Amino acid sequence: MRILVTDGMDKTAMAELREMGHEVVEQFYEPDQLGKALRDFDVVVVRSKTKVRANHIDEAKGSQLKLIIRGGVGVDNIDVDYAKANGIDVKNTPKASSQSVAELAMGHMFSCARYISIAGHTMREDKWEKKAYGKGIELQGKTLGIVGFGRIGQHQGVMAKAIGMKVVAFDIFHIPGIEEQLGIPYVEMDELLAMSDFVSVHAPAVDGGALISAENIAKMKDGVVFIDNARGELMDIDAVTEAVESGKFGALFMDAFPGETGIIHVPHDEDIIRTPGMPYFKLKYLRSFVNVYHTPHMAFFTEEAAEQMAECGVNSIYEILTEGKSKHEIPC
Repeated sequence: MRILVTDGMDKTAMAELREMGHEVVEQFYEPDQLGKALRDFDVVVVRSKTKVRANHIDEAKGSQLKLIIRGGVGVDNIDVDYAKANGIDVKNTPKASSQSVAELAMGHMFSCARYISIAGHTMREDKWEKKAYGKGIELQGKTLGIVGFGRIGQHQGVMAKAIGMKVVAFDIFHIPGIEEQLGIPYVEMDELLAMSDFVSVHAPAVDGGALISAENIAKMKDGVVFIDNARGELMDIDAVTEAVESGKFGALFMDAFPGETGIIHVPHDEDIIRTPGMPYFKLKYLRSFVNVYHTPHMAFFTEEAAEQMAECGVNSIYEILTEGKSKHEIPC
């Protein structure tokens, strides 16, 4: 079996596939070359940089391509329904990064509550800023509102409850029994925004405009801490900037941002943050505020998560080989 890896994969997993007798090719293809290239492979493994669209599938259908694996959770870079309609299965690896993304969200909250980042920076400058940053807040007793209550949201909710926070969740899909199992109730979006001291988003990109709009920001508490470890397109960047300027947001944490490309899948010496289509100067302005924290889409990227993503991908390939299809569904 020929396997194309376009955006990187755990080296151990690739070695395992080669030991199983498969040919593994590491090669990124530009969009105008991808469809033709896919015809020569049985499986393609992508992350976020490679976009597999209907035109690529049109070029590849009828060939030996059987499976597209997305290393990660979001599959918005793949036309899933169109691929399946043309006999090409699509799988992702959402279980792999649930803990890592949820832990980073919690880390953001601890950092904000005790000014850890800015206090550390000022100490490096030989500034003793105890009066400015020494008096923080405790998370215990505060309310966390989680928007998007899939695996990641559930992991964060459990951790937050363990330290004494009140947790509420909003999702357009209600999982039967999960409220009783975790002790975390579903509420309507407006109610969540109005009652939460911290709002953490773990939702896919949506059609029809930004979820975090000026209208929804107005419904939040003054001084709310907002965390987006999901997709930058969920934010109206102008509305978010105004919320920071006015103090509506007590702090803003962004691990994703509008217009970003696959950050870890390109050479690190490239000037990623100036990528065409990304509001570079708006983001640079936001980063000038001490209560804005911007990380390079790294929430999912831990040693453990990378290993689990690769393992899930290998398992899907093995199932295709032995059973003709993978047991994993989207989301699996």
